[in-house]
Amino acid sequence: MKHSALDGGMTGDAFTDLLFNALLGFAMMFIIAFMLIEEPVEAGAVDLKAEMLITATWPDGHPDDVDMLVEGPRGEVVWYHNRDGDLMHLDRDDRGLLADRVVLDGKEVLNPINQEVVTVRGMQAGEYVVNLMHYQSHYADSLPVVVKVEKLNPTVTLVFYGTRRLQGTGDEQTAVRFTLDAQGNVQGTNELQKKLLTAALDKPS
Repeated sequence: MKHSALDGGMTGDAFTDLLFNALLGFAMMFIIAFMLIEEPVEAGAVDLKAEMLITATWPDGHPDDVDMLVEGPRGEVVWYHNRDGDLMHLDRDDRGLLADRVVLDGKEVLNPINQEVVTVRGMQAGEYVVNLMHYQSHYADSLPVVVKVEKLNPTVTLVFYGTRRLQGTGDEQTAVRFTLDAQGNVQGTNELQKKLLTAALDKPS
């Protein structure tokens, strides 16, 4: 059966239309897919905003357990038994050598750093008290613990840096007391002793 030139032209036009529609559909799907792309959300992302950082460190690899207790202006005490206060949080509770082993790439690795960290996430006027408590001692010698208080905004400023020597299990000492005004400025520091553990235990959980 013979086809005329007209039939051939119609067949060619139909093929061209089909090809064009297929390309158009592909382009539309690409545009829609591009519009639906969202910024990836990092798993476990944490807002690390903080106004002040309080750290207590003692010799690397030392087995003793030291706790830091921080009292805020409203009387709340942040420590391992109460990790969250109004505007404070215990970020790291170090227990000496206990729980310092982590597994990386199938191998057990010892983290030798001994450090407790408390962040102050908002400026609240009043006095803050930073205490150290020798929770568990393994030696007769005293244990040197370095305490550092830093104001982070608008620039990092050192508020206090000093060392206390803890004398054994149960010894609680005030490392520093500092006062903030309504604008978050440090008005002064002192080392007058104040026990916090009894007050912390009396607080409801």
